[in-house]
Amino acid sequence: MSSNSQPKEVVTKKQKKPYPVYLGGVAASIAASITHPLDLTKVRLQASGDTGMIQSLRKTVRTAGVRGLFDGVSATLFRQMTYSMCRFWAYDESKKLLHTGPDMPGWKMAAAGAMAGTVAGVVGNPGEILMVRMQGDFAKPPEKRLNYKHVFDGLFRMIREEGFSSLGRGVYPNVIRSVLMNASQLASYDYFKAQLLRTKYFKDNIACHFTASLMAGTVATTVCSPADVLKSRVMNASGPGSSSTLAVIKNSFKNEGAMFMFKGWIPAWTRLQPTTILIFLTLEQLKNLTDVIRGDS
Repeated sequence: MSSNSQPKEVVTKKQKKPYPVYLGGVAASIAASITHPLDLTKVRLQASGDTGMIQSLRKTVRTAGVRGLFDGVSATLFRQMTYSMCRFWAYDESKKLLHTGPDMPGWKMAAAGAMAGTVAGVVGNPGEILMVRMQGDFAKPPEKRLNYKHVFDGLFRMIREEGFSSLGRGVYPNVIRSVLMNASQLASYDYFKAQLLRTKYFKDNIACHFTASLMAGTVATTVCSPADVLKSRVMNASGPGSSSTLAVIKNSFKNEGAMFMFKGWIPAWTRLQPTTILIFLTLEQLKNLTDVIRGDS
């Protein structure tokens, strides 16, 4: 045996640290800021008598100017840094509980999304209420407007004028919507991404992330539309006798029929698609940046 032979060095792959909890909230905040006018239009279509997206946009600009397209943006950011930050964190933790190793089945992804949606729906409910109210305020007659100055003014006024329990208004439809959103959007993105990477046409890059998020946005819009409409109508109600979810459903069915559940689907799809794409593209890039900073790239 050769005297200069040496034992082979065993190379162990360095395990990545978990990504910071706030990455999901930051990515969602960036995306929501860009798509805020479309989100505003969707909420006003669902909560008012406007009949089309263009009509609603024109009405907003006519009554409040271009600045009106960003009504409630502080509430939107507050919502993203509570609801979205929580859902991305809870989704990652739920996946660890449900599965170890590679090739996680799609149904487990959906289950992890549903678990995350339950937690995030409760945590993010106050921000959801404030976002819906502030976005829909200018669509109301002047005498019925709430005129919140900013998200924290709205939060303190809700507690002072309506009681602490008002922060839970509409929590049940919101949690249902959150479960549907996360079970469809987060899970379908992971599923589509995994399937695309198995083909010879995609690598783990922006093209793959864009395609997977495009598919995920369409799935999420269709799955979430009924709960989204119901959530907006319940949360936008502020008068006596308007807090019953069942009463809102009955009145909507009576006045508009079953298709009220899909009112605003086109602006919802138009808003959710770019939002979904921006969220996942931004999140993937933030993860890459984190890897570079840590030296894990």
